[in-house]
Amino acid sequence: MKRLHTQTEWIERAKEVLPAGGFGNFDPGIIIARGQGSHVWDEAENRYIDYLIGSGPMLLGHGHPEVLEAVFEQLPQGMTFFATNSRGIELADAICEAVACCQQVRFVTSGGEADMYAIRLARAYTGKDKILKFEGGYHGMSAEAQMSLAPTAEVNFPQAVADSAGIPQSVADEMLIAPFNELDAVASLLDEHDDVAAIIVEPLQRIIPPLPGFLAGLRKLCDKHGVLLIFDEIVTGFRLSYGGAQERYGVVPDICTLGKIIGGGFPLAALGAPAEIMQHFDKAIVGADKWLMQLGTLSGNPVASVAGIKTMEILRRPGQYEKLRQIGKRLQTMQSDYLNKAGIAHQIVGDETLFDVLFTKDSCTDYRNTKHNQPELAALYNQTLREQGILKSPSKLYPSLAISEADLCKTEIAINRAVDVVSCI
Repeated sequence: MKRLHTQTEWIERAKEVLPAGGFGNFDPGIIIARGQGSHVWDEAENRYIDYLIGSGPMLLGHGHPEVLEAVFEQLPQGMTFFATNSRGIELADAICEAVACCQQVRFVTSGGEADMYAIRLARAYTGKDKILKFEGGYHGMSAEAQMSLAPTAEVNFPQAVADSAGIPQSVADEMLIAPFNELDAVASLLDEHDDVAAIIVEPLQRIIPPLPGFLAGLRKLCDKHGVLLIFDEIVTGFRLSYGGAQERYGVVPDICTLGKIIGGGFPLAALGAPAEIMQHFDKAIVGADKWLMQLGTLSGNPVASVAGIKTMEILRRPGQYEKLRQIGKRLQTMQSDYLNKAGIAHQIVGDETLFDVLFTKDSCTDYRNTKHNQPELAALYNQTLREQGILKSPSKLYPSLAISEADLCKTEIAINRAVDVVSCI
């Protein structure tokens, strides 16, 4: 490949070698060159305050010196083994100490992989096939996860709608879809179907908080009907609190999935549960018929493990989550204050540790009502923030512990400008 110098050249080359010109994750019109602390730079040397943070993993910021030191110490000792290693055991031990439902964990490489195995584990344990998920819930890229992730047409519940080509109808037949935050709908479905293996749910669905009693209600319904409760904590684990959503909301699932933060920026994820459930990964205990096969070339990778161990160690230090919530609250308040002053209808939806602005007057409690009434305002708002040096997802803002007072001041200036721009529409 010839040497490329400009961002435009990189973008054009990406169009030639990558479908749709990108990795499928984020806007392919920006090519990131490097990151440090709370900032990233693109190939045009534009600097951004980073509220995307790799879609969540970089809670400590980019290139945290203690994480780098741990990684540099591990690299000469081995990058991967395809074998059980002490660093992975150490990380598993730390996770089991931190997360209420985890007596044992099994490592995988991505959050979507963890969710896929969690669903399969629930089926192996219960001997039942159907999975109940919530419309709009994100659980990776498996066939089950791609059901009613972001449907454009409103169909009657519990019908599942595939959001991707290549998924057979037989997968939809094994899925039940319910609206998030509606316990009565879940109760009715479980009364009608006795073949449900599990309910899988993001405790904070994308950015939509659970209504008081919703998660506890799911717990009771699962216990009543012999259904496993799966918390997808890929995003919320070690973000909402050190013990994740389970600690934050006081509800313990049967199985949880973890990712992003536990790898410290490296590809690593896990699923965890009590030993009674996890024994289905052990053929010697359950036998060949009930054994769940799982392996992966990079599962329990030692470099990712030491990065995760050090990240978790830092997060255990006093005041870390208080600081994170203070940063998030200031970001929420400054946006709401400027939008209110401009008379622009909006909602700040989410948790202090993960949220966004929605341009709507309506309550945001499920997928169908959590939408911009004026999507053009949202697009212009985010575009202007980008132009002012703020990098964020179109639908989320991730605070990080790397954000400084100077960053917050610059962010406030950018927000003020973005509100001025959308006020002119």
